[in-house]
Amino acid sequence: MTEEIVKSERFIEDWASAELRGDASYLGSVLAEDFIGIGPRGFMLTKDEWLDRHETGKLRYEDFRFDEVRVRGYGDTAVVTGRQSAEGKYEDYELRGQFRATLILVRQQERWLLAGVHLSPIVGPPGA
Repeated sequence: MTEEIVKSERFIEDWASAELRGDASYLGSVLAEDFIGIGPRGFMLTKDEWLDRHETGKLRYEDFRFDEVRVRGYGDTAVVTGRQSAEGKYEDYELRGQFRATLILVRQQERWLLAGVHLSPIVGPPGA
């Protein structure tokens, strides 16, 4: 299992790099067909909708990082938690924030695919 966790950590690094570059081609190859992304405001995006943001140039990152990574393996599934930091624009709206992220990876045909992403804003403890 240790080797699989290392592979999934490399997957996360490659995914984050592709998000930063807006590489829809690479992202299309690593998102599961039934991928669902849940954004920090609760919206849901399918694989096609996720990719469309990059393909159309509506989403442009100036910075995109994924750190504080923790990978837990469950056979052909890995649950990854971490912190996503991003700066950029979606259309004309400024994007800037830090989010707690949960990524669900599944291993299919000997390779990892991203099946889901869920983002929650980091705003601190209640009353902060």
